[in-house]
Amino acid sequence: MTVRRLLAVPVLAVLLAGCGIRPTEVPTDFGGAPSRVPCSLSEPDVSAQTALGMPVQVFLLCGASLVTVDRTVRVPDGTADARRRVLVAQGLLDQLARTPSDSERNAGYATYVRGGTSVSGPRSSDPEDTLRLSTAPEQLTSYALAQIICTFSDSTAAEGDGSVVLGGPGGERPRRYECSDDVRSRPGTARPPSSEVTGG
Repeated sequence: MTVRRLLAVPVLAVLLAGCGIRPTEVPTDFGGAPSRVPCSLSEPDVSAQTALGMPVQVFLLCGASLVTVDRTVRVPDGTADARRRVLVAQGLLDQLARTPSDSERNAGYATYVRGGTSVSGPRSSDPEDTLRLSTAPEQLTSYALAQIICTFSDSTAAEGDGSVVLGGPGGERPRRYECSDDVRSRPGTARPPSSEVTGG
């Protein structure tokens, strides 16, 4: 090695140090690629898009709050309004009970609504917009009830003001439920506010 080359090595080291760059003999590890942002679907859910039906949104749990995802429900053309409300409500329940897709699970989505839950229309003594579940609302977990109320309130199954008149299979009077901001953000601790329904 010549004298010139021997002198160049320490000079280069000094220049690198002056620029704030430390010479290294091994590759620098910059870490893995950024992971997917939780509760964010980067691509449309193909399973929801390919299904034929009316576009709807349902609320799933992601993290500690409720987040909407796209779904579809099937309602025959020409169905009367009263029957249509029940069919839409049943379709929404079925979608809530459906296991989240792979992309949804990877993004952190989950559901607490059990499969097999059914809904029917009002009884003769109920207000005409009543929906009755096969499980009493008070017997549902706070997560499941929040998912159902918020999903119904954002659909044609709700009243004009977004409230939902809901009852169970027994003889108890139905109650009017609302999907509040607290319920959306804290479904595990904030149950949907409800009030008695008067009239029939």
